[in-house]
Amino acid sequence: MRSPEELEAALRAIGEERYHIHHPFHRLLHGGKLTKGQVQAWALNRYYYQASIPAKDASLLARLPTPELRREWRRRLIDHDGDGVHPGGVERWLALTDGLGLDRAYVTSLAGLLPATRFAVDAYVRFVREASVLEAIASSLTEMFSPTIISERVAGMLKHYDFITPETLAYFTPRLTQAPQDAAFALDYVKRHADTPEKQEAVLAALRFKCDLLWAQLDALYFAYVEPGLPPPGAFRP
Repeated sequence: MRSPEELEAALRAIGEERYHIHHPFHRLLHGGKLTKGQVQAWALNRYYYQASIPAKDASLLARLPTPELRREWRRRLIDHDGDGVHPGGVERWLALTDGLGLDRAYVTSLAGLLPATRFAVDAYVRFVREASVLEAIASSLTEMFSPTIISERVAGMLKHYDFITPETLAYFTPRLTQAPQDAAFALDYVKRHADTPEKQEAVLAALRFKCDLLWAQLDALYFAYVEPGLPPPGAFRP
């Protein structure tokens, strides 16, 4: 049985090892080594992940047992879906794909998705719907590591790509404050409720699963658009 502090350290160690900031595709993206078409492929495929987050959160919201928990998780839905007046993360991601010259109807149709993107994202939504509430909340803890990747991504892309502007990357600015807030709540919940060795192992496994599916999405992008550069039939072609 780990102490709460030891459990947090074990969770953070998973991020140090497995978070997709270390993936070769991301190093190319942040370092200015991709073509515009390759950046378009990343943004188009990542849209499906972004657009599925509200569905994932809504499925968990329905299972939360207290008004306090539901209010906390409802805020996440607003962050991503907007409130009808202020745009949310999904709309801001579409501003990114617009800025990259992708047709919005094509992006939202999902016609150009890589199969691995669809499989990975659908697996995440299904996991959150079917796993315990504790495991589902633990799977969101990749947000502990996201401010670092966001800062690196914004700085690198603005520096290296002349087709990227601050307006194109407007999605990321609110996430610099939203993600730490979300992560702090989820981490506190996990540390308080993972009160047996079995529950602690389950939350560690949930975070590994989340890191693995983020990594798998970039594996597919690398294979299709970098090396060997073989997009499957029907997938987006720059």
